[in-house]
Amino acid sequence: MHREILPNRFVSVFLITFIVAWIGHRLLLGEVPKSLTESVAIGSKVEQLRFKDIRSVQQSLSDLGERKAYVFIFTTTQCPIVKKSIPKIVEMSRAYDSAEVAFVSVNVGASDTIRDMAGHAIDFAIPFLSVKDYDLSVATALGVGRVPECVVLDQSKSIRYRGRIDDQFRIGGTKPKASREDLKIAIDEILAGKAVTVAETTVDGCAITPASKPIDSSLTFHKDIAAIIYKNCSNCHHAGTAAPFSLVAFEEVISNAEMIREVVRDETMPPWYAHRGHGKFQNDASLNAKDKATLLAWLDSKREQGNPGDAPPQPQFADSKWRIGEPDLVITMLEQHTVPATGFVPYQYAVLPKVFFQETWVEAFEIRPENPSVVHHCNMAYVTPNGASDETFITGYVPGGQPMDLGRFGNGVAYRIPAGSGLGLQIHYTTTGTEQKSRIQVGLRFPKGKVQKQLHHFVLDPRRWEIPPFDGAYQVRSKHVLERDADLLGMFTHMHVRGRDMTFFAVSGESRECLLQIPNYNFEWQLGYEVAPGTKLLSKGTAIEAIAHFDNSSYNPYNPDPKVAVRYGPQTVDEMFNGFVFYVDPNEKLDFEVSPKSGAKK
Repeated sequence: MHREILPNRFVSVFLITFIVAWIGHRLLLGEVPKSLTESVAIGSKVEQLRFKDIRSVQQSLSDLGERKAYVFIFTTTQCPIVKKSIPKIVEMSRAYDSAEVAFVSVNVGASDTIRDMAGHAIDFAIPFLSVKDYDLSVATALGVGRVPECVVLDQSKSIRYRGRIDDQFRIGGTKPKASREDLKIAIDEILAGKAVTVAETTVDGCAITPASKPIDSSLTFHKDIAAIIYKNCSNCHHAGTAAPFSLVAFEEVISNAEMIREVVRDETMPPWYAHRGHGKFQNDASLNAKDKATLLAWLDSKREQGNPGDAPPQPQFADSKWRIGEPDLVITMLEQHTVPATGFVPYQYAVLPKVFFQETWVEAFEIRPENPSVVHHCNMAYVTPNGASDETFITGYVPGGQPMDLGRFGNGVAYRIPAGSGLGLQIHYTTTGTEQKSRIQVGLRFPKGKVQKQLHHFVLDPRRWEIPPFDGAYQVRSKHVLERDADLLGMFTHMHVRGRDMTFFAVSGESRECLLQIPNYNFEWQLGYEVAPGTKLLSKGTAIEAIAHFDNSSYNPYNPDPKVAVRYGPQTVDEMFNGFVFYVDPNEKLDFEVSPKSGAKK
């Protein structure tokens, strides 16, 4: 008689337990995404989808407008199958009328930031909308578990296709050519009003892994968080500044905790827009990875205050209206400008009441509007009997910017104002709903040590271009060849509200190095990016090239009118491409002193 080792019911229980445990283990590893365990049927109608664009602006399915088809491609910046597949999607998107078919790249990478996503769009020349699905609500609503899985909705927002692009790229290898263009066929059938022949296909790719939220219950504000806030937030967020609220005391932080959590996750605060993968900058204001993780972990926990005795000393702030310290010379506009309540205000110009009869060397400049609420930006240049130009540009006052303080470089660099010059301002006013008055001051600080280097700059400023209506990624490029060796000190970008990104390259022979990439340019935070002296030396003959993209599409939430072509112009309804590059000559050694009161050579 045959004897069983275990009763049948024990075997059944063991197998069920093993299978459940195995699936649970795979889920924890992210190898079987949770969304795959919940079926979303083909034909299901999608009521709404919400996501964030590269500007960290919340958008939704309805913001895509009325289209005959909506194509969602799920991506990460790391999956190798995605990297191979994106060029196919880009090429495919160009073959369809954007008024009929909306393509959307949906980033679901657990460790990908919005800036990573925006940089990915530049690297792969993605011409359509890129969005971030933080909580995987979009992936779950569409029944997606892998990248680069695709979903196509029809005009009624019903799911008509879900699956692969085609079968060329697989986890185990690559075919020379796809045997069937599954995604393209599905789109064409939907546009033709036909049933989709193959409505669902299997997807080879990387499994979507939900972002983990490790909760460290031992974190407290005073012991772990206060130092991060003091270092990265309080310098701007304290009483008497332009910041909307103070962030010094525990009560101030806790009352704004959800807002802090959102802007830290999105990396819109502290304000910094350079991609971390390209270049190093001495004024990098972003949170480092450890501090960001610690701050978010505390915000995701019970947000305990802890023992006040564990906190570092609160920061002390200088009692001065000047960010460069007390200036050695302050010049104030004689005229007071009147800014109307509404409408566009043409650029206003003013020459400051000061003539520099001697050659003058300046270490720091600060433009300070007495009524900052009406000054959108202000450019300053020195003016000679021949006027002013790009070559005589000095610095500007821009949203979110900082004063020009060459003392931060510590290499004896100063700006030279030629004898017989004055200072001129070009002012862009913005209306506030009530008539306002405006007067602007300029503060100068002169070098206290020896001057060793003269600051040089050039501006990449192409002008003969026009952005077509509805173009979401119009490219403009410009280059300048260095006429001398250069020790790079910084770069600055100025565009208007359609500006999407700008990237600077150094090109020499076959070498092409990315110096700076701003993948999600922000018109309200026009920052300068400072390079430590001696860390980026460029030889004479090197070409500095800047490439920018402009978003004149309806998806751009700041676009005044996507239906019109946009040309170069000074007003916000126009567009500009300004790529500033600042440097010194590494071979120069001036070695002289100036008067600390006038800036003139001794």
